[in-house]
Amino acid sequence: MPRHLLILPMLLSACSGQISGVQTFSYAGGDVRGGLISYDHSPPAGGPYAPLWQTCGVYTAPIYPEYAVHSLARGAVWLTYRPDLGPDDLATLQAALDQQPSVLLSPLDGQVAAVVATAWNAQLEAPGVNDSRLRRFVQRYTNTKSVPEAGQACTGGYAGTQ
Repeated sequence: MPRHLLILPMLLSACSGQISGVQTFSYAGGDVRGGLISYDHSPPAGGPYAPLWQTCGVYTAPIYPEYAVHSLARGAVWLTYRPDLGPDDLATLQAALDQQPSVLLSPLDGQVAAVVATAWNAQLEAPGVNDSRLRRFVQRYTNTKSVPEAGQACTGGYAGTQ
């Protein structure tokens, strides 16, 4: 059986309890700006964002953080990975997210952790794709009601890359 089919249930099954290692932030939302935005944290977990959001899906090139943060404000979860992630690990992430309509997946240059899961005001660094906290993070933070634009779709936005 292919490795990604074995890990898929581990990545996406629901689980209760606290998720260890999650950093939280206190961004209020609603600060919409045009142009490039400088963030204090990479990937950003909130703050100002572009008027247009990033369409959720799998991207093989970096995406603009200004659009991704707007998607976070709509309830999306953004998984970034190191560009040197192996092909098997990347295939695992892509397969696990095929059925997740409110998730972004993209590489991020300069990232230290293998995978970083980011939601509005929350972030988790994972050493690898088989970290069980990733699935719990996606389940807990996707489409929460506590985001600035709760209930808004993650479709119909910008679908390009940098």
